[in-house]
Amino acid sequence: MDNIQNINEYEQARRDKLEKLRQLNIDPYGQRFDGAKSCAEAAGLYDPDNEEQLVTAAGRIILLRDIGKLIFITIRDWTGTIQIGLSKKLLGDSWNTAKLLDLGDIVAAQGMLGKTKTGEVTIWVTQLTFLTKATLPPPEKFHGLQDVERRYRQRYVDLFANPDVMTTFKDRANIVRTIRQYLTERGFLEVETPMMQTIAGGAAARPFVTHHNTLDMDLFLRIAPELFLKRLLVGGMERVFEINRNFRNEGISTQHNPEFTMCELYQAYADYNTMMDIIEGITSTLVKQRSENMQLPFGATTIDYSTPWARKTYAELFKEHVGVDMHNIAEVRAKARSLEINEAKMDDMVVVNEVFEEYVEDKLINPTFVIDYPAALCPLTKRKTTNPEVAERFELFVNGMEIANAYTELNDPAVQEENFRLQLQGQDETMATMDEDFVTALKYGMPPAGGLGFGIDRLVMLLTNSPSIRDVILFPTMRPTESHA
Repeated sequence: MDNIQNINEYEQARRDKLEKLRQLNIDPYGQRFDGAKSCAEAAGLYDPDNEEQLVTAAGRIILLRDIGKLIFITIRDWTGTIQIGLSKKLLGDSWNTAKLLDLGDIVAAQGMLGKTKTGEVTIWVTQLTFLTKATLPPPEKFHGLQDVERRYRQRYVDLFANPDVMTTFKDRANIVRTIRQYLTERGFLEVETPMMQTIAGGAAARPFVTHHNTLDMDLFLRIAPELFLKRLLVGGMERVFEINRNFRNEGISTQHNPEFTMCELYQAYADYNTMMDIIEGITSTLVKQRSENMQLPFGATTIDYSTPWARKTYAELFKEHVGVDMHNIAEVRAKARSLEINEAKMDDMVVVNEVFEEYVEDKLINPTFVIDYPAALCPLTKRKTTNPEVAERFELFVNGMEIANAYTELNDPAVQEENFRLQLQGQDETMATMDEDFVTALKYGMPPAGGLGFGIDRLVMLLTNSPSIRDVILFPTMRPTESHA
């Protein structure tokens, strides 16, 4: 109760100042303001040989020292900070406005650029413009918003209170821009496919269900854009990609959010080897922008992204890390039981994959392509001509996380239809519908192709050294709460 009382008192004091601003005929919520330099640009304009440098900057007050007839303020925008100096002598009647400023308020300042005795670049303000009154105080006087739960729920505070967070999301935007540029320079066309679908397909995951009132029909938020993008290959769009949201009604963890961003792409006349080259090229380009030696930290680990990346078969990695042959099902099931996996009713290859996930994946620290998966796990993938029990599929792992998944795409409609039927066996009713139109599309002829999907969020995690997926999603999914304060 004491804490709530204090917060209310602080807020009331700010509201009182807001009313005083109105009494001075000052709009506490401001108007359009043109002509301001960014804080970083303004600070960079300082020239010791030019004492007549007039500069205007705008930002949020993050530090305020009132020493009587002089007030020193630091303002921050999304480029950085600059100090402004307010003196009663220079401001005249605007001094009354200056005395109503608080941490968190947003102001614009115009004046001559100089330096203080301590050497700090400062705008000596001759014109102060009030832009926004903050009626809630910032967290811990801008020492940073530390409470993790509150940071995610109040990202709007997290961004202005923690400069590193702003940097992460600016980095994310630049990463996505680079991916788009990389693909478009190689002839890929960016497209958009439905986010609401009549059939949940393209991946094995539980969907979110919604309802269209006018058509009186249920729809699924997409779990993957795959089947629509491959329809475009049939139509003659030979290189396509999409960067957009997928939705999976599953768990939340440091690596999983129910809605997440994927880049998915398809190239006609290619295969999974082509896709390895593409994701290695994209990631290498991004790493080079951050590290000359192709090494980046992730927590306490240093990851070496030097190319070429390791390419190891699923079977050899299973043997290396599990210690048994993946085809020795009796021993594999024994390993599963030792991991307390209830394997009795699982298909053999499902058990193999459960054991693989437990024993192998967390050992793959530097980028590693796991290639040639058991065909039974890959209903949308073309088989190897030399061994139909193996699918031309890879998953890319970095620091034990799956970053990308790719196939040599299956384009035989009869095989695809049979695989769909097998995949649907045992599924709940929300997933037990075959996409017959996709099979029809294949009957018109889809060229041999490679397809690739990779998680933008996880890639950004690695490149920005962010330990949780929530650190790289602006508004992650959170449990409901009675109060977000």
